[in-house]
Amino acid sequence: MTFLNRDYREIITKAVCGKGKKFTQTSHSITPTHKPTSILGCWVINHLYNAKKKSEDTVEINGSYDINIWYSYNDNTKTEVVTERVTYCDIIPLSVKDEHCINDEFDVIAKVIQQPNCLECKISNKGHKIVVEIEREFVVQVIGETKISVKVNPHWEKDHEDEDDDGWDFELTDDELGDVDPEFMEHKD
Repeated sequence: MTFLNRDYREIITKAVCGKGKKFTQTSHSITPTHKPTSILGCWVINHLYNAKKKSEDTVEINGSYDINIWYSYNDNTKTEVVTERVTYCDIIPLSVKDEHCINDEFDVIAKVIQQPNCLECKISNKGHKIVVEIEREFVVQVIGETKISVKVNPHWEKDHEDEDDDGWDFELTDDELGDVDPEFMEHKD
């Protein structure tokens, strides 16, 4: 095939050049103000993140969230909430890659499949710390410029020469003009 073929055209467009997905479980150790007696609840809120292409094969997601733990202390006679801001860095491998991107400028789209969520919250063996198990999951798409080839119909002009280029230029027929109501708008003085 020659570089310029009359039956094909090369078009430069943006397309998905890579995809990846990663599920992560992490453990955080939090030290409350008082020695906890029992865990009453745990919530993960205020999740923020951004993504960028790190290498040829990976996307890096940097993020943070707040862990709020409601616990009792002093033999279950008092309660308190401890909050800790946690940061993370997830490296997501690209399982699908297109090697035909024509430059090194990429956009990354990251979507959360599973928001950070508490799987388990328990008092550690020594009793002074709280251990929280968190899960999260992302999918990423890498968008880049690529070339596609499109087959050109060599007979397109012949197939369409009878068509009017300005398809909106229709004239009214006498029948259509006869259907117009001249009293449609009343004049009020």
